[in-house]
Parts: sequence; C-alpha cells; structure tokens
Amino acid sequence: MTQPVTLGGRPTMPPPGVPTEELLIARFRAHARRLFWSALVLIAAFGATAYFYDNLPSPFENWMLLAGAGVLVLLLVVVPYVVWYSRSVTVTTRRVIVNHGIGARNRQEMSHARGYTIGVRRGVLQRMWGVGTITLSNGVDAPLRLANVPNVTLVHETLADQIEVSQILAHRDAQSGPDGYPGS
Repeated sequence: MTQPVTLGGRPTMPPPGVPTEELLIARFRAHARRLFWSALVLIAAFGATAYFYDNLPSPFENWMLLAGAGVLVLLLVVVPYVVWYSRSVTVTTRRVIVNHGIGARNRQEMSHARGYTIGVRRGVLQRMWGVGTITLSNGVDAPLRLANVPNVTLVHETLADQIEVSQILAHRDAQSGPDGYPGS
C-alpha cells in the first residue's frame, strides 16, 4: 500500500481513487480601467453642481441642476460600475467559472481535467495597464474569453499548472485498480 506524497507532514496529493477537494485559487474581476471615464464624469458632475448651485439664471432652479446631475451620475457612473461589478472570474483546482449578468445570472465553466488551450493577447493599452485577454478553448465548447485580466501572466501560469495537475491526477486515477492502487 502506498502512502500519499507529503510536504511538511501535510499531504500534497490525495491517495489514488480518492476524489480531490475543490479549492479556491483565485477570484477576480476585469481591470477597473474601464471605470476611468466614470470617475472623471463623477468629479466633473460634482464640480459643476457645486459651481452652478445658486448661480443659475432665473428660468432655471436648483432642483433642475440636481436632477440633471443625478441622472448624469446614474447613467454614466453607477450603471457602468454595476456592470463591471457583476462580472467575475473564479479559478478553482477543478475548473474556471465565469459569472456575469445583472438581473439574470449567466455562468460558464471550463474543466481543467478536459484540457484546453490558453491564448493570451495583449494590446498596447493593455500592456500599459498590465492586463491582457485570455481565451480558453477546448475544441468542443465555445471559447471562454476573459477580457482585461489583471496580472495576466500570473493567471496564465496558474491555469497552465492547474491543467497539468488535473490531467496527472485523472491519468493516475484511470491507471489505478478497483481499490485505488496500481496493479490491483
């Protein structure tokens, strides 16, 4: 009977035939650079409202100024923030999960054990911000596109490592006998 591989007394891999626990590796959102213009609109709206409050010509009133600034902030600041916040990517030891949607939630998953190709694209502006676009494709399902991923090289390396570990564990479990050990 073989013992699990340990590191400092803790097992690094479960014994053959034992299902692996799904652990969270990373959870992130797209880079917040898309909110740059929203931040500028928010600053300009507050500055203009403060400047023009009680300084408007006679046909206009302060409530009109506040209502206009409120609509502007709602449409150009709050809505883009909610859309950005509603999209997240979760990487676990078994799969990549992409959640998006405000009212109805959409969820896409891609398993590490099935394997997939990882494509990374970094435009000029993306390189300036330290982000990139990762495309995951397994040849069967529609490609999974992760846009504006922060620390794109670290995420790429993590995904490649998870594919390798998952396929090693799947191969080992496929080669093990009925009681979980090779040759049995």
